[in-house]
Amino acid sequence: MLVQLAIRDFAIVDRLDLDLHGGMTAITGETGAGKSILLDALGLCLGERADAGSVRHGTKRADITARFDITGLPAAQGWLDARELPSDDCLLRRVITASGRSKAWINGQPCTVGDLKELGEHLIEIHGQHAHQALLREETHLRLLDDFAGQTRAVAELGELYRHWQGLRRKLKKLSDTSDEIQARRQLLRYQVEELDQLALGEGELEALEQEQEELAHAEETLREAQFAADCCDHDEGGALNLLHQALTRLGNLPGASRGPLAEACTMLGDARIQIEEAARELHHFVEGTELDPARLANVEERLGEVHRIARKHHVMPEELVDLHGKLRTELDSLEGGDQDLETLTAEVKTVRDDYRALARTVGEARRQAATAFAKEVQDQLGFLAMGKASFEIEVVARETPQPDGMDMARFLISANPGQPARPLAKVASGGELSRISLAIQVVAASHSTIPSLVFDEVDVGISGATAEIVGQLLRRLGQSGQVLTVTHLPQVAAQAHQHLHIEKQAKEDVTLTHMALLDEAGRVRELARMLGGVHLSDRTLAHAREMLDASQYQHH
Repeated sequence: MLVQLAIRDFAIVDRLDLDLHGGMTAITGETGAGKSILLDALGLCLGERADAGSVRHGTKRADITARFDITGLPAAQGWLDARELPSDDCLLRRVITASGRSKAWINGQPCTVGDLKELGEHLIEIHGQHAHQALLREETHLRLLDDFAGQTRAVAELGELYRHWQGLRRKLKKLSDTSDEIQARRQLLRYQVEELDQLALGEGELEALEQEQEELAHAEETLREAQFAADCCDHDEGGALNLLHQALTRLGNLPGASRGPLAEACTMLGDARIQIEEAARELHHFVEGTELDPARLANVEERLGEVHRIARKHHVMPEELVDLHGKLRTELDSLEGGDQDLETLTAEVKTVRDDYRALARTVGEARRQAATAFAKEVQDQLGFLAMGKASFEIEVVARETPQPDGMDMARFLISANPGQPARPLAKVASGGELSRISLAIQVVAASHSTIPSLVFDEVDVGISGATAEIVGQLLRRLGQSGQVLTVTHLPQVAAQAHQHLHIEKQAKEDVTLTHMALLDEAGRVRELARMLGGVHLSDRTLAHAREMLDASQYQHH
């Protein structure tokens, strides 16, 4: 339950520290005193939207902290454990800057506003003053019935199945609509890949072919020139070797040829003769080993022509054909299973649809069984609220089309007077009747909630007199097993509370601030007197207030 609430510089609150307890706590004050500020601050800690207007004028930021005792809340403890956060305590903090920026923390660790909202659903339940307006919408009826029936988790699972089913249906439709296009693309790819398979161009083959073609095309010229070069080196009628031999012989016959410059020249001419002999041997070997091969040249040129033809056909360069071949084969492989994918997806759609329908039937049966019990409990509460002659029913009917929350729709029906047919709540003319019906439904819903902290924000609007006292008794009864915070304008309701929190607006030095404090017994009497008789408190009003408080507290002992 909520045990502490600390507010700093929020709206017209400069500083507030509240220690809260179990049971029923009444929150009262004059109109405009700021009762809604308390709930707005709590809402921010629970992930509600914030804006810069929340920050008290003249300050830099608003800071709100709420501490909850989660000893008896395994769902909240599990939520924290799953995120590796301490679960022995629960401290929520929200800071809003004057620029409108917002930050949030859970047990000292930064978090998102979505995290606050998600965790807050396990901590506290707020019934707003406009709840009766929400009850005019039939989607609210189904949600309340599901909460009562304990089907919240099943309905969430139903929503996941529905979204998965619809997603698969869209995917199947898209695949079916494009199946003709896919088939045409598959046929084209098969032809293109088969053609490239037949070409069978290897990695690096194009470069090798181009080099071989160039060599074969110039083979005759190469042989002629190679033979000429060999003859230049060594020939029967002369050549470089013969001339070098003559030069070495004549130099060698000279005196001093073995020393000085002549010796060096002879050495270099000897080296040159060796090099030319080697070159001549290589050239003769090349010429003897090379044959003209017109047939091979024709084959190479034909192969190159085929490569260039297919490259032009695919609008790519010849050297890009190998990569293109791989890409087209990969695409074809991905499309070859298209028919199988269609069959597999069709089967998956059917499986998920059947799972959805099976769970929807189970949830629907639980709803119909719970509707009777829910209606009976609301009927009993209407009796306490002076509407014992009214008849309350819950109608659960099948929808024509599946929805995320199932195949059913629920409708709350009321007959305010005997003999009249039950009609939808939206058709109830009396505002007072609608307020009491709304309160009865909320009390029943709250009594079955697993969340021990409940907030009722002026849910007693439109109620007065003896009925108001009964409303207070109902709220006190709810508080006996948990914590109930109720904002009220009715002294009959406030008198029933275990604690009484008073809120008032104070003006100091041109600054308006809100002050909140738990009242002692004397303070409660004065506040009840104010609620009964206005600003000026007479002895009679005070005595009436004292009597009301004593009577309300005594009847519960």
